[in-house]
Amino acid sequence: MGLPLNLAAKIGTHLVKQKIKRNDKFTMIVEIEPLFACNLKCGGCGKIQQPHDVLKKRMPVEQVVAAVEECGAPMVSLAGGEPLMHKDIDKIVEALLRRKKFVVLCTNAVLLPKHLHKFKPNRNFAWMVHLDGLEERHDEAVAKEGVFKEAVAAIKMAKAAGFQVFTNSTFFNTDSPESVREVLDYLNDDLKVDRMQISPGYAYEKAPIQHRFLGVEQTRKMFREAFSDGKRKKWRLNHSALFLDFLEGKREFECTPWAIPSYSLLGWQQPCYLMGDGYVPTYKELIETTEWDNFGRGKDPRCDNCMAHCGYEPTAVLATMGSLKESLRAVVSG
Repeated sequence: MGLPLNLAAKIGTHLVKQKIKRNDKFTMIVEIEPLFACNLKCGGCGKIQQPHDVLKKRMPVEQVVAAVEECGAPMVSLAGGEPLMHKDIDKIVEALLRRKKFVVLCTNAVLLPKHLHKFKPNRNFAWMVHLDGLEERHDEAVAKEGVFKEAVAAIKMAKAAGFQVFTNSTFFNTDSPESVREVLDYLNDDLKVDRMQISPGYAYEKAPIQHRFLGVEQTRKMFREAFSDGKRKKWRLNHSALFLDFLEGKREFECTPWAIPSYSLLGWQQPCYLMGDGYVPTYKELIETTEWDNFGRGKDPRCDNCMAHCGYEPTAVLATMGSLKESLRAVVSG
């Protein structure tokens, strides 16, 4: 289905400005991690493996805003850790919305009912709830029973209060085309979330469990079969048509890690949030000192099985904007 119209307009305007300025590397979405602490211990994430003194830290509101302003991204993803454990997360959202940014707050939703009253519905704000499957599979992924039911209840509460709710689902080699369909049917038809984001699991180096991640051919086969009955057009997927083509193996793209950079308590992460080769204090240093040509499939072995949204969705968006045919396709499918 593609991006919400107001978000598509923001990103489209941003891309036109970058073209006019002749910038060849720029940010579309910035991921901000204002803390690493979390209330869950998911096997596919290693954020809570940070040292105890780092886990106690929280990024000040002013620092978040400065990072977003520095990189100029029209869209901000507030991640972590669990952002709702940050006492000023509502103030961070308010500050970014005042600056006309589109903000998604990524959460496991366990704490959402407790904090929902601090936020107000806004066309430029959405909750992004992480759901990695239906009840049994999701609870296994987050290593705690009952979380799926809590997340579903929180989604219904947020929707009833007038908020946009997106979901983010990561699929692993324990999934199948059938389980992908089941999850997306449930989110689309039963929960009626506004948008769904999907991604094949990538072997994030700090993740405690490494054997469940997908290879390229596994990913292509799974999504090709999952999309084979035409439901791809029915589901409210938060992706460009070309990125979905990429997941199916119909298109090949190069990674553009500079388009969705990650900023955390440690600084700007090189080259992307999945690979921690180092941190620099400023966005300018990230762009100018990172050896971007050294990363991507066929260049760095760590990249060979990656088909993650953060690297390839921006490439697909750029390809869409650069083609009249694909731009029209995006309008029709949206």
